[in-house]
Amino acid sequence: MELINPAAQQYAEVFSSKADKLLEEIDAYTARENLDYQMLSGHLQGKVLEMISCMIRPRRILEIGTFTGYSALCLAKGLTEDGQLHTIEGVENVAKKTQEFFKQSIYRDKIILHAGNALTIIPILNEMWDLVFIDAHKPEYIDYYNLVISSVRKGGFILADNIFFHGEVLEEKATGKNAKGIKSFNEFIKQKKDIEKVILTIRDGLYLIRKI
Repeated sequence: MELINPAAQQYAEVFSSKADKLLEEIDAYTARENLDYQMLSGHLQGKVLEMISCMIRPRRILEIGTFTGYSALCLAKGLTEDGQLHTIEGVENVAKKTQEFFKQSIYRDKIILHAGNALTIIPILNEMWDLVFIDAHKPEYIDYYNLVISSVRKGGFILADNIFFHGEVLEEKATGKNAKGIKSFNEFIKQKKDIEKVILTIRDGLYLIRKI
């Protein structure tokens, strides 16, 4: 399902600040190597993530789902001087390549990449998060949320990506496991009373959640 008018998408990108050279390199590499290119945050959403991070000025960021590092580098731009970003990638060979990109970044000393299962890594990270970005295995979104929410500071934010899941959640009955997982997550968040939330209709949908 085509969610965003391509002309509007192109217009928005033309009138938004350009991505830096390293992000362009990551974009080109991901497209060239066919590493599920559609999973990349990309120029427009990357800029939104960067803007949100710069507005919040987080000291600690957790990213669940690194992929080739595009979104992590966007989020890192808002970190405080003593800030750190922890990011978790479940596929070891992808994590290895992504680490090479991080080493080229001015934020290399602020980004800590964990390779492995997020469900086992998250509980051993002893941090209080200002900002969490969820963009990993869709059927586990509720599990990720439940693992991190107690460690998100009051007034802190959680961002969850792919909330429309290619438009499949808009159907009366979702069929695939990923769409079912996202639909369940959306219903779960809708019922929560201890958060403020809004869905941004950008790219594949971005849930913006604030702990109150």
